[in-house]
Amino acid sequence: FQVKAAWVGAVLCIASNGDGKSVQSCGQPRCPGGGLELSVNKVFPSADAALSDIIKDGQTLGVGGFGLCGIPEALIDALVRTGKTGLTAVSNNAGVDGFGLGKLLATRQIKKMISSYVGENKEFERQYLSGELELEFTPQGTLAEKLRAGGAGIPAFFTKTGVGTIVADGKEIREFDGVKYVMERSIAPDVSLVKAYIADKSGNLVFRKTARNFNPNVAMAGKITVVEVEKIVDTGALDPDQVHLPGIFVHRIVLNATPEKRIEQRTVRV
Repeated sequence: FQVKAAWVGAVLCIASNGDGKSVQSCGQPRCPGGGLELSVNKVFPSADAALSDIIKDGQTLGVGGFGLCGIPEALIDALVRTGKTGLTAVSNNAGVDGFGLGKLLATRQIKKMISSYVGENKEFERQYLSGELELEFTPQGTLAEKLRAGGAGIPAFFTKTGVGTIVADGKEIREFDGVKYVMERSIAPDVSLVKAYIADKSGNLVFRKTARNFNPNVAMAGKITVVEVEKIVDTGALDPDQVHLPGIFVHRIVLNATPEKRIEQRTVRV
C-alpha cells in the first residue's frame, strides 16, 4: 500500500483512510483514530559521529561565531579529525592561531576563506601572503545577508555596500531610484556547523546572548546543519515563544556541555 506522511513540528503524522490499502496524512498535531505519531530524535552521540558521513573533500562549510564567541568548538575539532581537505569556509573570521578555525588552517584543510575579518591569526596571514590560501573578503553585513538569503531561498540581492570599490569588481551594477547597487549572490553551504545554548531533541534552538551572532543565519543557509549545544532537553520542554530558531533548519545535534569558551582579548584592571 502507499504511504503519505506529513511533518507537524517534529512529529511525523500518518493516518489511515480505513480501507486497508492506503494511508494519508491528517496534517494535524494529533492524529485522529488509527493514526501514528513518530517523534524525531536528532541527537548524535558525538561530534565525530555527526560528521562522519557528511563531510567530503572540496565542500563549502558555513561556520557560526564572531571572533571566538559562539563557535562550535567540538565540531571544529571533529572536522580536523576527518582529515578532509580543499574546504571553503564561510565564517565571519578565521579564529586565532591554534583555536577555532585556526586549527584547520594549521592542518592545511582550508583552501579558501569567505570572511569579513581575518585579524588575530598569524598563520592565516602567512598562508594568504604566500599564496597558499584564497580569500574572498566580504563586508560583514553583506556576508550576513548572503547567508540569510541562502537560507530563505533567495539566489541574489542588491546592496549599496561596496559600490565603487574592488568589492564590486566583476559584479553586476544596477541603478534603482538614481542610486547604484551591486548584485551579490547568496551562499548555501554544503554543511553548516553551528553553536547554540539549548536544543530540544527535535532541533529547536535557543542561543545565549552575543553567542547568537552569525549562528542563526549559518544554520538556516546550510543544506545540512549540525548544531553543538550545551544543554539538550526533551521535545516540548521549550516555551515556543523562547525558541530562536525552529528545528526545521536543524538536522543533527551534538552535546558539548563544557566548551572552553576561550577569551580572544582579555583586558584586566590592576
